[in-house]
Amino acid sequence: MSNNIDQHSSIPIIDLAPAHSGSDKDVQNVAKELYEAFKNVGFAYVKNHGVPQDVVDEAFNWSRKFFSLPQSDKDLAPHPQEAWHQRGYSSVGREKLSQMVFDEASLAAARNVPDVKESFDMGRGDDGAPMANVWPPREILPGFQEFLERFYEVCYAAEVEMLRLVALGMGLDKEYFVEYHMNKDNQIRLLHYPTIEEHLLRQGKAERIAAHTDFGTMSMLFQDDVGGLEVEDVSEKGRFNPVPYIPGTAVVNIGDFLMRWSNDELKSTMHRVKAPPLVRDGGDIPKDRMTKARYSIVYFMCADVEKTVDCVPVCWGPGRPKKYEPVNSMEYVNMRMEALY
Repeated sequence: MSNNIDQHSSIPIIDLAPAHSGSDKDVQNVAKELYEAFKNVGFAYVKNHGVPQDVVDEAFNWSRKFFSLPQSDKDLAPHPQEAWHQRGYSSVGREKLSQMVFDEASLAAARNVPDVKESFDMGRGDDGAPMANVWPPREILPGFQEFLERFYEVCYAAEVEMLRLVALGMGLDKEYFVEYHMNKDNQIRLLHYPTIEEHLLRQGKAERIAAHTDFGTMSMLFQDDVGGLEVEDVSEKGRFNPVPYIPGTAVVNIGDFLMRWSNDELKSTMHRVKAPPLVRDGGDIPKDRMTKARYSIVYFMCADVEKTVDCVPVCWGPGRPKKYEPVNSMEYVNMRMEALY
């Protein structure tokens, strides 16, 4: 069953539980709800998504342990110089998220307002992986690598179920999207937003993450209860609504690659991270008031790097031409990554 968190955001809450062990009708009903959420809003809160809460909690514990390390220790797992090599640790100010900006002058202007965040990225670690992981020395944080590798597999299992449901909701064979996501060419990103003077964020002198869309197939976000995530209102461009933490859910959204693949049938919606909503106490914000530190974890689902996709069969036909040329997964992601570093 789905419902909206409020009349403004209209992000439905969808429970996958009936699809786990229910009848074919239950599975189809959940698939239809998920598909409609991604078609109409681009986002959904998903319950019973397949990643147990104790595993999510452990992931946040490891994230806090990593980001609390001395800077010199975190720097022992540096993000490589190449923008496309999205692995390892990026310090505060290293990455500047932008939206489809590629020329040097525009990128330089965007970087005048820094992103106040740090991150750690990892992906598949087998011999056939398209890029190598960059880990801190094991003795610095014993168990960190081993946990994230297990977490990656748990998230992939959840991904497969959601890909099947989206396919069913679109009237496709349930394995249609799974067949393009067999190699686990995905990414986990741990994010830490350090404390910062609140007035800098509210005055636009610093940012958490600027408004953007993701550029893979789908993203699954686990967030803490600090707040700050906002999604653009589908009925009012430029208006962003808070997406608060709801216990037991992940926030799942469509990426640009799947929007393109579906001939724009599924919606990749702009979102951002700002200062948390104000708690009104009748007074002005003290200039030295600090925000709380915020943590989030994102699992980015991406098609296998060697796959080239054309328009989904049910998304074009007489009177509905294809809007896009076929595109290779790795080439598309690398093109988008070049704007970040």
